[in-house]
Amino acid sequence: MDTQLQKVYDQVLRMNPGEVEFHQAVKEVFDSLGPVLRKKPEYVEGAVLSRICEPERQIIFRVPWVDDAGRVRINRGFRVEYSSVLGPYKGGLRFHPSVYLGIVKFLGFEQIFKNSLTGMPIGGAKGGSDFDPHSASDGEVMRFCQSFMTELYRNLGEHTDVPAGDIGVGAREIGYLFGQYKRITNRHESGVLTGKGLTWGGSLVRTEATGYGVVFFVEEMLGEIGTSLDGRRVTVSGSGNVATYAIEKAQQLGAKVVACSDSGGYVVDEEGIDLELLKQIKEVERGRISCYAERRPSAVFSDTGSIWDVPVDVALPCATQNELDEAAATALISHGVLAVAEGANMPCTPGAIAILQEAGVKYAPGKASNAGGVATSALEMQQNAARDSWSFEDTEKKLHQIMHDIHDRCSETAEEYGQPGNYVVGANIAGFTKVADAVIAMGVV
Repeated sequence: MDTQLQKVYDQVLRMNPGEVEFHQAVKEVFDSLGPVLRKKPEYVEGAVLSRICEPERQIIFRVPWVDDAGRVRINRGFRVEYSSVLGPYKGGLRFHPSVYLGIVKFLGFEQIFKNSLTGMPIGGAKGGSDFDPHSASDGEVMRFCQSFMTELYRNLGEHTDVPAGDIGVGAREIGYLFGQYKRITNRHESGVLTGKGLTWGGSLVRTEATGYGVVFFVEEMLGEIGTSLDGRRVTVSGSGNVATYAIEKAQQLGAKVVACSDSGGYVVDEEGIDLELLKQIKEVERGRISCYAERRPSAVFSDTGSIWDVPVDVALPCATQNELDEAAATALISHGVLAVAEGANMPCTPGAIAILQEAGVKYAPGKASNAGGVATSALEMQQNAARDSWSFEDTEKKLHQIMHDIHDRCSETAEEYGQPGNYVVGANIAGFTKVADAVIAMGVV
């Protein structure tokens, strides 16, 4: 790592002790930036790195609520508003027991560059809570969301900070959050949250956007080596929103998706994943992936081993951070994998990324390949601002073009800096320089 970068990275470690996911995210970006600092010394002189690594605002608050048994429960809420130089803060809310400040900061830091790559005028933020909606009733989820928004609302606004969903925050949670925001503010400010229901300001394709987007990106990657998804075997980890719609779009483009998973294990279906059955189990019944194998004769469920042991041409990690490690990368390579693209945020460990790149596997970091979700959130904001709504076909076409542009931006930037085909370098530098130039332009603020 460059000396100037190392100094800032050491400062990050000192100021943010124990936040290992955040440290990992910062290092992953810094490892690409040495050539940029040599080319543009004004970034060093203006302390741009230190300024980007320190959030503009970190909000931590208590969330009291009452469960169905009448007991008072307490959770912790977070919103890290990282950078607003390109536009209002934009990034999801995650409700999961693993959430703590380090997770939120890692996600928010990544969001700065992801949002920059979309070309849309949106800044970077992230938030959430250690609340677990999967173990709560609808009434408990509603009361929690209302309490969460009662504290957070004062920091939000369509020109200030626009949250969306993430793990554990879907249409149900967004509805409860928006209802409380509207009640408190007495404003039907549609643009303050994205991922809304279609009947009250939501956008078509938003549900599908992250999953569709990663597949559009993969198709661009494969095109670089003269092939496509048609006829390819694919594994998609996870079975939530991102994974489900990655499976859907991959199948539409002619791929055979043979495996998916949840926290309890994974299923392999050599006839190809039955998407309607998967949606019924995960979206309607909120069941476990093991139920899929019980109802699908061609499927086998396993709660041991790794989904990455399944031989495939394309792997799409769409579950959670650091799920694909060195052993998994080695297994994929041994079976001849052509491309790995991140549908989740930072699902590949640094060691796995190094192994994939050394083996010549096409690898796309999440800040590029999973940017379709936030891009379509920005499209939702456009529709809200115009009091308009677009057709599914028109919105999907816009998403497809955005993913094409992100791919080309990453590819061209990697080429410019002497590392053709390196999407990590391309994404990090392209995302960073746009933000850094805006930071310099606005002075010391």
